[in-house]
Amino acid sequence: MSSTRDYYEVLGVTRDADDATIKKAFRRLARELHPDVNRHDPDAEEKFKEAAEAYEVLSDSERRATYDRYGREGLRSGGYAPNFDAFTSVSDIFEAFFGGGGAFGDLFGMAGGRATGALQGGDVAVSAEIQLVDAARGAKVDVSYEAVELCEHCHGNGAEPGTPIETCPRCQGTGQLQAVSRTPFGQMVRTTACDVCHGEGKVARDPCKVCRGRGRKVERPKVKVDVPAGIADGQRIRIAGRGHAGERGGPPGDLYVLVRVREDPRFVRDGDDLVTAVDVAAPLAALGTKVQVDTIDRGPVDVEIPAGTQPHETLIVRGAGMPSLRGRHPGNLRVLVNVVVPRHLNKEQRELVQQLADSMTDHNLRSDEGLFGKLKRAFGG
Repeated sequence: MSSTRDYYEVLGVTRDADDATIKKAFRRLARELHPDVNRHDPDAEEKFKEAAEAYEVLSDSERRATYDRYGREGLRSGGYAPNFDAFTSVSDIFEAFFGGGGAFGDLFGMAGGRATGALQGGDVAVSAEIQLVDAARGAKVDVSYEAVELCEHCHGNGAEPGTPIETCPRCQGTGQLQAVSRTPFGQMVRTTACDVCHGEGKVARDPCKVCRGRGRKVERPKVKVDVPAGIADGQRIRIAGRGHAGERGGPPGDLYVLVRVREDPRFVRDGDDLVTAVDVAAPLAALGTKVQVDTIDRGPVDVEIPAGTQPHETLIVRGAGMPSLRGRHPGNLRVLVNVVVPRHLNKEQRELVQQLADSMTDHNLRSDEGLFGKLKRAFGG
């Protein structure tokens, strides 16, 4: 890969920028473009290499002078050719410029070298499915999940009880290993975490027989979760301290329970309100009647259908909706009236309906509702 843009343009500096400005510009670009923190951009690695090539030239006084005077042709004539294929990763390229054991980690806010200090364990996410009636009343739900927990046998130190923990013989307690390699930029020293102690600097003389010296193991705990009344589909419940175990004495992570509420064939939820529908024959809607309607937790209730009720009119049962998580008044039950026109009439019924139709006047059919109001009611507005 070789850049075709002006190196000063790549780093965003002027041609008279000093070494400190150039280095600062490259560190800023490295932070923005490094593929480890910019995975959403498939071109991030190539952009990073372009910036690295520009920095390699402009940070070297002789190469920079040649580039300023003769451009890329002058660099190529002098034997310079960028070659990043010798590196196994972008991190290696960064370490070639800034050195291992600190510069790369400092750039991204991570401590270089041996891992020190307590680290909090990771969070765990799990889902739990409940019925709508459970969401209305509140419920207790058992959930099980996989989590890393401290080994009870060795209490997390990785050693058999009563046996010592010693300095790692491979890294001599530093937690790091250094490897010298030759690259197009000369001899480079790479620092990596020790493969025996994994950066800790210490190892158990007799590893724990239960966890094989890891100090932690994967378990499948079961937790009873209190689901509050009024919870909605897609909301999460946080249970502190029930996630993965921490490292080096750090606190555990948290457990997040994603609540999924199954659909109820009787109701549709709209915020804290519930919506249901009831079929009423057209003659009864004209005369007025009383019907029974299910509620979520009170059983059936009587609902008065006023005489002259029109299709898609909505009646309200106060307080028969869902409880509020915020402690406010509960929602309402909205009853949508579906006026059913009778079908398959026999001869006698047809004669009766005909008599009714013949007796209709404008007074019976007139409505004070405008077109907009009718359309709004028809579409449930």
